Amino acid sequence: MKARAIILCMAFMLIVSLGAGCSKKRVESSTASPAVEERMNDQQENERLRQEEAARQEREKELQEQALEDERQAAEVKKEFEVAVVELGNIVHFDFDSFEIKQEYRPLLQSKAELLKKFSNVTIVIEGFCDERGTAEYNLALGERRARAAYEFLILLGVAPERLSIVSFGEENPIDPAHNETAWEMNRRAQFRLAY
Repeated sequence: MKARAIILCMAFMLIVSLGAGCSKKRVESSTASPAVEERMNDQQENERLRQEEAARQEREKELQEQALEDERQAAEVKKEFEVAVVELGNIVHFDFDSFEIKQEYRPLLQSKAELLKKFSNVTIVIEGFCDERGTAEYNLALGERRARAAYEFLILLGVAPERLSIVSFGEENPIDPAHNETAWEMNRRAQFRLAY
């Protein structure tokens, strides 16, 4: 009986020691698990941040490429507009001391209006000029009235006013600096240029 009690006692101790070993392993594995999880979470967070940064850089690159393309297209449109303006003509001449649009220049202004409607992102400046006769103040005012006459004509033809501006140079910047009727006739004008 004593031998049986010893065997039972040994079996009990064996079971207890096996159980303690298993639970110790469980504790070790359960304490190792959060560290592993933390490393995995850190790796996932780093991967997420890397992907976000790559996506941000890609968006930035696309925006830069789009901006360059927009600039290229705008330059192309302006160049095409400039070529069309040269083909049409760029100057409206006026009679002495007048700012009335002559009948012969109305088709030119109609063509300019159509061109401006076609190129809807282009804006122009209408410059008014006079010949050298008259005072500087009078010529500045007359140059402005000439530019305004072309401005108002284009607006009547459907061009948006915010796409047009005017400036007067009076007798400054003559086409022909001579002091005769032919030169004066050339210098009484309104002309058009792209606004930049």
